[in-house]
Amino acid sequence: MMEWIGGSGSLPEVLCVIGARPNYMKMAPLLEAFARRRPCVPTRLVHTGQHYDTAMSDQHFQALDLPTPAIALGVGSGSHAVQTAEIMRRFEPVLDESAPGAVLVVGDVNSTLACALVAVKKGVPVVHVEAGLRSFDRTMPEEINRVLTDQLAELLFTTEAAAAENLAGEGIPAERVRFAGNVMIDSVLRHLPRATPADQTLNGQCPSGYALVTLHRPSNVDDPETLCRLLQTLVKVAERLPVVFPVHPRTRARIEAVGQQDWFAQPRIHALPPLDYLAMLGLLREATCVLTDSGGLQEETTALGVPCLTLRDNTERPITVEQGTNTVVGTDPLRILANVEQIMISGGKAGRVPERWDGHAAERIAKEVALWLEKRQRRTA
Repeated sequence: MMEWIGGSGSLPEVLCVIGARPNYMKMAPLLEAFARRRPCVPTRLVHTGQHYDTAMSDQHFQALDLPTPAIALGVGSGSHAVQTAEIMRRFEPVLDESAPGAVLVVGDVNSTLACALVAVKKGVPVVHVEAGLRSFDRTMPEEINRVLTDQLAELLFTTEAAAAENLAGEGIPAERVRFAGNVMIDSVLRHLPRATPADQTLNGQCPSGYALVTLHRPSNVDDPETLCRLLQTLVKVAERLPVVFPVHPRTRARIEAVGQQDWFAQPRIHALPPLDYLAMLGLLREATCVLTDSGGLQEETTALGVPCLTLRDNTERPITVEQGTNTVVGTDPLRILANVEQIMISGGKAGRVPERWDGHAAERIAKEVALWLEKRQRRTA
């Protein structure tokens, strides 16, 4: 494992916050890029414990070559209010003891907003990586986290050029915004040669192709009617193409709660436990198509050129639709099945890789953060 934590440079320390598994893929290239700067940007990694499955966390940390967090808050599960409040309560003394030059947060999970809010109230500047993404659906908890974090941040890094328009429309000055590209794609491109072959993960069960499925959004799995409709639609998909479904623990619990545990025994449905990053990357690379409600998978499929059907009515990543391989299909069975059939016939959307999704976003961010910290030092000297 590379040693990315800390450093002997003269720049002030940056506390880098992760809380949930999607954060890991974004933070890994950033920590590496900060360490490789000369002078380096000193960092300490803080894990809030929002995703608290120790085995899964360990698998992802090892696959991504992430260092062991210097600080683990161990928050665990809870309602949005309880979890956010507990993160804030536990992060405040960390901030008091560390006195960092900045707090860097990524993405849109509860940890992102909670730590940003504590930092700004303590007078510590916030850096937000993956700023400006908008679904314009305020019923999504993540949308609230995105909007509020961007208002709190002093330095904002966007993954696509159009995100700057969203930020400008919300009154955020352009001088605080940098178009860096997508750090999640940095991880994809770096680790793709090490991805676990799909045949190995599937034990040879899907030699002629498969549809890869993920479901975890509350709008899809918490509503029994929607969940059952999607499960029955996947049975229909499986008649055309085997379905490979790494099942999130929360999703499995919801499926069992609505009395659908026998669904896992359906023909050509291959339910798997949650997978480590390299196994999932291998499945993504070799899938015929992906059906998902995950924002990150929309981006990864676009980078890999794999057709993606988003099982939501909107997306905060419109560039994956406008330029990439993604189609938003909602939860209507007829629309889902028609698009799967179209992929089987024509291969689906080819798309193209968006600007600056080139594996170097973290380097651009590290350079900008270093310059920004130097300027702040001069102003306060």
